[in-house]
Amino acid sequence: MSGKTGSSSNSVIQAQKLVDQLRVEAGMERIKVSLTAGDLVRYCQEHRRSDPLVSGITASSNPFKDKKTCVLL
Repeated sequence: MSGKTGSSSNSVIQAQKLVDQLRVEAGMERIKVSLTAGDLVRYCQEHRRSDPLVSGITASSNPFKDKKTCVLL
C-alpha cells in the first residue's frame, strides 16, 4: 500500500514542477520573431565580406592547406 502512495506523491511532485516551469516560461518577455529575423539578416549582410563560409579562404591564409605535395612512385 505504501508503494502506491509513494508513486502518486512522486507524480504530484513532478506535476507541480512542470506547472512551476510552465509559469516561469509564460512569464518571460518575448521578442517578436520578425524583429529578430530582421536583425539577423542585417547582420549577415553587413558581415558577408569577412565570412569565410560565404567568400571562401584564400590559399595563402588557409592554415589547413597541405605544405607538401604527395608523390607516389
